[in-house]
Amino acid sequence: MGKTSYDPQTEAAVDLTNCDREPIHQLGFVQPFGCLISTSSDLIINHLSRNCADLLGLDVDSIVGQKLVGLLPDQTLHDLRTKLQTVRPNVGVGRLFAYDALGNGTLFDISVHMSGKSFIFEFEPKRRSEPRDDLAMVQPLIGRVKRKETIDDATREAARGLQLLSGFDRVMVYRFAPDGSGEVVAERCRPEMESFLGLRYPASDIPQQARALYKRNLLRLIEDVDAEVSPIVPEANPKGEPLDLSLAVTRAVSPIHLEYLRNMGVASSMSVSILKDGELWGLFACHHSESHYVDYERRSAIELFAQFFSYELESKLEKELRDTERESRELHDRLMVRLSSGADLIDNAGMLADEISQLLSNDGIAIYSDGRFTRHGHTPNQEEFLSLAKFLNTVPTGEVFATNEIAALYPRAKDFVDRSAGLLAIPISRTPRDYIVFFRREIARSVRWAGNPEKPVEVGPNGARLTPRKSFEAYVENRRGTSQEWTESEIRMGEALRISLIEIVLKLTDEANEQRRSATEKQELLIAELNHRVRNILNLIQGLVAQSKSDATDIASYTKVLDGRIQSLARAHDQLTRQEWTPSPLRKLIEVEVKAFLTGQADRLEITGDSPLLLPAAFSTMALVVHELVTNSAKYGALTDQSGRVSIDLKIADDGALLIAWREIGGPLVKAPQRTGFGSTIIERTVPFELRGTAEVRYKPGGVEADFMIPAPLVVAGTPEEAKTDNTEEKEDTQKMTNLVAGQILVVEDNMVIALQASDILTAEGADHVELSSSVQDALNILDKQTIDLAVLDVNLGDQTSVPVADRLSKQGTPFVLVSGYGDMQSILSNYPDVPVVQKPFTADALLQALQKAKSQ
Repeated sequence: MGKTSYDPQTEAAVDLTNCDREPIHQLGFVQPFGCLISTSSDLIINHLSRNCADLLGLDVDSIVGQKLVGLLPDQTLHDLRTKLQTVRPNVGVGRLFAYDALGNGTLFDISVHMSGKSFIFEFEPKRRSEPRDDLAMVQPLIGRVKRKETIDDATREAARGLQLLSGFDRVMVYRFAPDGSGEVVAERCRPEMESFLGLRYPASDIPQQARALYKRNLLRLIEDVDAEVSPIVPEANPKGEPLDLSLAVTRAVSPIHLEYLRNMGVASSMSVSILKDGELWGLFACHHSESHYVDYERRSAIELFAQFFSYELESKLEKELRDTERESRELHDRLMVRLSSGADLIDNAGMLADEISQLLSNDGIAIYSDGRFTRHGHTPNQEEFLSLAKFLNTVPTGEVFATNEIAALYPRAKDFVDRSAGLLAIPISRTPRDYIVFFRREIARSVRWAGNPEKPVEVGPNGARLTPRKSFEAYVENRRGTSQEWTESEIRMGEALRISLIEIVLKLTDEANEQRRSATEKQELLIAELNHRVRNILNLIQGLVAQSKSDATDIASYTKVLDGRIQSLARAHDQLTRQEWTPSPLRKLIEVEVKAFLTGQADRLEITGDSPLLLPAAFSTMALVVHELVTNSAKYGALTDQSGRVSIDLKIADDGALLIAWREIGGPLVKAPQRTGFGSTIIERTVPFELRGTAEVRYKPGGVEADFMIPAPLVVAGTPEEAKTDNTEEKEDTQKMTNLVAGQILVVEDNMVIALQASDILTAEGADHVELSSSVQDALNILDKQTIDLAVLDVNLGDQTSVPVADRLSKQGTPFVLVSGYGDMQSILSNYPDVPVVQKPFTADALLQALQKAKSQ
């Protein structure tokens, strides 16, 4: 901690609650990367950090009690007051980036918030002054997360994205378990670092008050664990109360936590909260082996990324729950049909076990209904179950109960732990308590902890406080008496089953006891269950409405359509590029577009007539039109049916205009659309609007017909040879490129999205590891530390070129390719006449072919 330290506490009993009692939001220090000023509501200074003298040039000892007015420029005070209008007490933060707070050209990132009745202003000197748009980096990164299907894949992609944003050596996604412990479920770290993936950390590693702060202040940076912190003066207000720094971005942290990080070999860290339904689901935990500063502007972008990830996480979890509810409804319908004969649950126990086990994994099922008992699979016997049922009767009425360790709550379960260790109990009546209970067998598990979670505590150098453990070597705990845990989806499934089974029980009971029950009692029961189901339906509708508002659903749908259109344009662009932006054959465009839908079924497409060429302007337009025609046919028209086909006739009229006749034959019955979507608009209006041609679409029952006229100035007569599609070269190139990419590959590119695209291409082709660098110095550092087998270099890196990296690779004999977005780079490329050059925007084939050429030289 340097020379400045915290006062030791008085001697007291030491246990795991010591950390929980530490007032970490009132420690009275800030980190040296920024300074802090606290004022009253009328801007009279009541606290400030001592390093305000160094960073702002203020006389700290004399200005407490003075107005802030006059100490900072009038414009600065005006802008700070404006930011205060956007925040509320203890909620929200105002931000200013690269702001000239002193009026002398020195730039600061500034944070403004309210703590109780005080205004708190924090100033961080700007270390990098070049213009940049950090927030623009968030959207493409979160877009990659959105495209992942599973939560595991999404967390891995999020760790990767956060490492790119933050620059930390290691980024972990840390998920909390119900018992408060945490597990590293995703990780991104430098190749030479030991992986922490799969390690668990005990609940005591993150005290309760720290978890509470993580919910209020979503990001916390520790630039240097050994940095000298700056004290807040005065230490307390006239009432003896220290300043509350809960939302302060420069707040210093507990010396216990700093010791914890040192013991891990961490010099700098950052934690970013992941929330679900307002509660702490987990953290992004970032570690660095040396001091590492991330400025406030970039941290704000990281905070936004984490918030978007939280929304995505919640969306994917909700989708899992919706899938569970759908499966539950389908099971309900099947059970209602199969139990309609009047036989009771006991008589249909085998069928119930088979049906339900398809959705709810279990090793045994026991049913107790109307005083009768039956069981299937591994379960307690009848005597053991009846005793267990008394324990289950203590659960609140109408609730599903689940545990993966029965014996921890019901000690007599040790008698049958060899058969059943966990259970999920579904009450299916009100009085007496009847149950369907699912059991799971014991699984002897090995849990990998980051150190022994039960190591005795010690009194450390900070007084009567808990000293963090010094060993983080993996400690394996062998657990017995537990089963596989019941997931939230499975418990929701149990709740849905409860409602369905109660309905079934009521139905069967009504049929069997119609003479013994009064109409009033039956009505009461049915109304009670109906009300319950209506509430569930209303809750489901409420969730769906809320979900439909999220960006994820709209963006995912929009992205799918947009991606197809962009790919169509990309294919047209590739064709134009190969033609060097001269008139290009329309036949090739149609064949390439249809190929994606008719792989191996080329006979379903017939193109007759002439072989016209289109000028580039018309070619790109027709790429979109053809894409929409093919997409609609594949979704609604002839291409949906194996017997359907499409006939396209191309004819150059006497006046030079091109006439295109699209005919769909043999598909389903065609009906005109009830509304005109954007795709239909492209088909019907693009040619008239952009090319001054004509377009007519007819929705005939036997198939869609469309006629287009492209004006003569945009059309050139071609030959059949020009229109031929040759796949030979593509197939040969694909075969040659098999196993082309292997080993360690360096990508030097200052555009993050392009770098990620190249990384994906290389990883898909078999690269062992792709190292990304955005600057010459970073790339040279990588070459100093690692052996690189292949490299991809962007020629222009903003204010520098990759020439020094190319020189190093040439001397080492490492093959590389150059990537350029400029047409004329001869002054640079002339130094490497034999090195392949790829023009932006590049395709996977273009990049791989260039690498193939580089390796063969």
